[in-house]
Amino acid sequence: MLKNFKLAEKLHWKQVRFKDPRVLMRALIGVLLAANLAMAVVAFKPFGGSADDLRRDQQTLSAQLQALQTKLGGSKSLVAKVEIARTEGDEFLSEYVISSRSMAEATLAEMTKAATDAGIRALPSVTATDPIEGSDTLEMVTITQGFEGTYAALTKLVNLLEKSPRFLILDSMQLNATQQQQNGVQGGPQVINVTLKVITFARDEAGAAL
Repeated sequence: MLKNFKLAEKLHWKQVRFKDPRVLMRALIGVLLAANLAMAVVAFKPFGGSADDLRRDQQTLSAQLQALQTKLGGSKSLVAKVEIARTEGDEFLSEYVISSRSMAEATLAEMTKAATDAGIRALPSVTATDPIEGSDTLEMVTITQGFEGTYAALTKLVNLLEKSPRFLILDSMQLNATQQQQNGVQGGPQVINVTLKVITFARDEAGAAL
């Protein structure tokens, strides 16, 4: 009799507890949590996934690593080329670009000497200096000078200027007949007037000081 009473009491207690809404709510929340945990395990694979998944992940990571290594190698090569260009540029500037205060005078002296060696007469010249966009230390020097002589002397002058140790750019050449030829007077070898426009570059010491 005592055992039957205790069994009945247990059944009555379980019946009351499961009918309690709070107990049912707690049980439902527990089921939902278990379901969310199962979905998280499937989505994030915290235990590493299958062998195929691990193999695919390894292949993806290897491809990414190879791409990064290739990009790094290209960056190193680019940096090396930039350093070489910078060194060569500095050497070029130190050898061919002098102060703007003496560049025009030195270039004019060289052009006059070349004209003398070529047997052509140097005429008056005009010098202009312009800043170079993007540089605070360099400027462009343009020298426009006339010469008078024969075609042979002009050819020799151009050859001498091209072989000059200075960095000279022959920008343009304009040929004009002499006054005598314009008047129809011929006397000896044909003499022409030529205007050469020569460009070179100089270092602006005032800008460098700033």
